[in-house]
Amino acid sequence: MPGAQTTPPAQFGLINLLKAGAAQLIVLHHLAFYGPMSDQARLLLPDLIGWLGDSARIAVQVFLVIGGFLAAKSLSATGMPGHDQPLRAIWHRYAKLAPPFLAATLIAVVASLLASEWMTHDSISEPATVAQLLAHALLLHGVLGFPSVSAGAWYVAIDFQLYVMMVLMLWLGGLAVGKRVVPWLMPFVVTLGVAVSLLYFNLESDWDNWGLYFFGSYGLGIMAWWASDRRLDSGTVLWLLTMVALPALSGLLLEFRSRIALAVIVACALFLFGRIKTTSQGRGWTVVNELGRISYSVFLIHFPVCLLVNAAFTRFVPPEPELQAFGMLVAWGASLAAGVVFCNWVENPLSRVMQRLSERFAVTAPKPLPARVSAVSLR
Repeated sequence: MPGAQTTPPAQFGLINLLKAGAAQLIVLHHLAFYGPMSDQARLLLPDLIGWLGDSARIAVQVFLVIGGFLAAKSLSATGMPGHDQPLRAIWHRYAKLAPPFLAATLIAVVASLLASEWMTHDSISEPATVAQLLAHALLLHGVLGFPSVSAGAWYVAIDFQLYVMMVLMLWLGGLAVGKRVVPWLMPFVVTLGVAVSLLYFNLESDWDNWGLYFFGSYGLGIMAWWASDRRLDSGTVLWLLTMVALPALSGLLLEFRSRIALAVIVACALFLFGRIKTTSQGRGWTVVNELGRISYSVFLIHFPVCLLVNAAFTRFVPPEPELQAFGMLVAWGASLAAGVVFCNWVENPLSRVMQRLSERFAVTAPKPLPARVSAVSLR
């Protein structure tokens, strides 16, 4: 009927809310950490700028836990081992992450060149080399020792590594068990990965270019999806929660890390409410869902935007704390606006192009697991 209102599709409301909030904190963290606007604004709001420049960075843990939660949903919804197309699954993830990341990287290169005309600051990267850009395109810049062109570039590479680890664990698990049904295998393997990560790798900063450093948080998200399956009996749920709680709590007792504590809290929230879908009607939910939708684009594009606003306010605006604090708000708003544009005109079109290429060369998303696996729960 003309004029009839359509009900918006149901979405994971909590996940959108967490992604939206975490993305804003990451933008504000980089604004506070890199300056130079924040250097002046700190005189006006020292405690707030100090917190944003230091502690707010742990918001990235939200994305790590959500990444594990959604990876489990798409790769092995019931926690069973096996994946019949591991290379296709890995390609599908790369095709989703890398093209917009590379586009944002090139924009950051241009932004650094422009910003260097107006200011001299250590937040401006050195001119990028061909080898450096190639390493970024392959998501290997951290592993190969190349400096990141843009803040947050490390996360994209780590997300890809973690996804690859998950795919390979499922594939190898399937090879190990063959046609047997072994519902406890993957929860055990993931829990072992969480333990090794939290009790060793995450304590050694030299490993922070590798997925093993972050697998503790990612694995908590994986286990949160599996344990929240409403088809499971209470005994199985308790067993899953106990398995993952032991390494998580042991890791915190060994050395308390606020980032890991936050990951545990987010995983608990996802276990309780992460699968709940809402129609998300109302202005508030509309904003939350939109911020969640553009969160990856905001994450990719905010640094070059903030760099240019910093340069403009440094060159053309007096160094008064109030004016520079206003500049930070301008950069924040400009980052969100740029995120919308980047999502609609870069990320989404590139996604469609890569999907068509994948279909053309028969490199598609992961195929569903065989019926014998996908129909079995963790009972």
